[in-house]
Amino acid sequence: MKLNLLSCDAQRPDRRAIANCILEISLNMNESLSNELTDILLEGDLVDIEVEDKDTGSVLRALRKLSIDYEIVE
Repeated sequence: MKLNLLSCDAQRPDRRAIANCILEISLNMNESLSNELTDILLEGDLVDIEVEDKDTGSVLRALRKLSIDYEIVE
């Protein structure tokens, strides 16, 4: 499943927690790329990631917990 991460609405976003979340939920991701995508997201730009279909519920919960707005692409 593909997700677009739209923005992070947290008043004080936890950059490390967001990077770790992206690293854990994304397919074919490394730590350096997850840090870069976190910076892009926090700057206000859209980030697209791909996650396994079987983990959808827990992935979406983790994103909501971090106040990350998302849209499901596929």
